[in-house]
Amino acid sequence: ETVWRQANTYGVPRICFVNKMDRVGASLDRTIEMIKQRLGAHPVAVQMPLGEESNFSGIIDLMEMKAWVFEDEQGTVPLQVEIPAKYAEEAISRHERMVEVVAETDDELTELYLEGKPISPEDLRRALRRATITSRLVPVCCGSALRNKGIQPLLDAVVYYLPSPLDVPPVKAT
Repeated sequence: ETVWRQANTYGVPRICFVNKMDRVGASLDRTIEMIKQRLGAHPVAVQMPLGEESNFSGIIDLMEMKAWVFEDEQGTVPLQVEIPAKYAEEAISRHERMVEVVAETDDELTELYLEGKPISPEDLRRALRRATITSRLVPVCCGSALRNKGIQPLLDAVVYYLPSPLDVPPVKAT
């Protein structure tokens, strides 16, 4: 919480990674609520877990609407698959909520959203990147770092949503 307040003070863009999704009691939704309450942030889930606790086997990318399954114990071989039927309804619901939240930050996307037109993942990523850089939204990823589950998509999220050195002004020192 202290580091978060410092990031607020200095305008540092950030993303969140909900770790240990393979542990007993792990809950992405509860963690997102705590981010809202304790940190006063505006989180937006860009992933959801595939399975819970000991059944956690991967993540669902809500931007691309694809699942990443990590079959081996160390998560070294991710497989991109279609979203399993038992998670499809929840994934669609979370995707729609994500699109709504991201579209609120961009006038062009808001117009497309209100007209009921589809919004491409690239347009969503660009809008979410702008909202992240200006600290209006905080993308939330999930996984299990110890087992390398969700780490590659997390690194992709760093590239997609956080600023490059060209996007931020140089630091002034005295």
